[in-house]
Amino acid sequence: MKNELLEDLKWRGLLYQQTDEEGLEKVLNEEKISLYCGTDPTADSLHIGHIVPFLTLRRFQLHGHRPIVLVGGATGMIGDPSFRADERQLLSDEQIAQNVAGIRKQLEQIFDFANTDDGAILVDNKDWFGEMSAIDFLRDYGKLLSVNYMLAKENVASRLETGISFTEFSYMLIQGADFNHLYDHYNCRLQVGGSDQWGNITTGLEFIRKTHDDNAKAFGITIPLITKSDGTKFGKTAGGAVWLDPKKTSPYEFYQFWINTADADVIKYLKIFTFMNKEEIEALEVSVQEEAHLRKAQNALAEEMTRLIHGQDALEQAIRISKALFSGDLKSLTVAEMKDAFKDVPTVEMEKADKNIVDFIVEAGVSPSKRQAREDVTNGAISFNGEKVTDLEYTVTSEDRLDDAFTIVRRGKKNYKMVKFL
Repeated sequence: MKNELLEDLKWRGLLYQQTDEEGLEKVLNEEKISLYCGTDPTADSLHIGHIVPFLTLRRFQLHGHRPIVLVGGATGMIGDPSFRADERQLLSDEQIAQNVAGIRKQLEQIFDFANTDDGAILVDNKDWFGEMSAIDFLRDYGKLLSVNYMLAKENVASRLETGISFTEFSYMLIQGADFNHLYDHYNCRLQVGGSDQWGNITTGLEFIRKTHDDNAKAFGITIPLITKSDGTKFGKTAGGAVWLDPKKTSPYEFYQFWINTADADVIKYLKIFTFMNKEEIEALEVSVQEEAHLRKAQNALAEEMTRLIHGQDALEQAIRISKALFSGDLKSLTVAEMKDAFKDVPTVEMEKADKNIVDFIVEAGVSPSKRQAREDVTNGAISFNGEKVTDLEYTVTSEDRLDDAFTIVRRGKKNYKMVKFL
């Protein structure tokens, strides 16, 4: 009998590799299970490339299964070599603790941690590895795998030419032991991970097989690498990665990332990232084909993702900023919202001084000459912080400086410049 959840994951394109498909299908049809996904705290925030396995874990929770979310305080001290060309920089205990705290907060946005049968559990593998001696680790876990087995794993084999330290070589032992520990203490039956984690997941299954009787049944699935239709890397902008931390990527920037999704990608992303059902997504697919200019799918994607990660208030703020920029009505924005909205526009620095409007916009590079500046002003093409100015005798003063620090000048409909004052 087909399992509804697994069929939905296949439809969404979320199943890449799977161990014992029939066995997992049978278990999911007969019982509710615990399953886990982990991340190492290599930074104090996740970015959108990290969250697909966690969103997949959340889909299991919505079907009544219990997710175990592991933040690897121990594995983060080692570094996963999977498909990296070189060694990771080792982090201090203090930095790892700070990173763990930041990631925990973000995961609490995604999962329901209620004290119920399917309430999520948050664990840190430093809790069971932190006090373990090297001798105990090698005796209990190092004996379970042969070096030949470990060398055959693709994530290790790919590093043999450039070199791999014993530290990173041992990573798969630790992650394999994680699955074994969670199986013993939380009855965890399934690990979910990105496609680069296949070797680590199957190592965990090997540990469980060797330390339990033949009745032990555990499984693994991986999620495919998310790609863009034009071949460029998903989750990157001109400013870098799209982070979940609002201090690194503001809710407005986050919203804009999704709203700018190409027509060729938007339905795929709706399936992968949102919890919209099949009928809703298929209706938006028709809209992309028949009325693409309305961008209904992009709006739905941006709203669903911004609400999920940052909440309803942040979504409403992002929409308000977007509408103000589109209409040119900046007066409706707060100073903080303006600063956020225009952080990536061309910027020029000027001294604080009262100046005639013509001299000001020429010096700021808004208009190319005084003659053009005068024409722009009299034609109503110049606005300061959303206020149109048509008086050639107008003097730009401290009244035009927001927070006494910057002014947003617009020429025409779409040409913005931020003037920062020294």
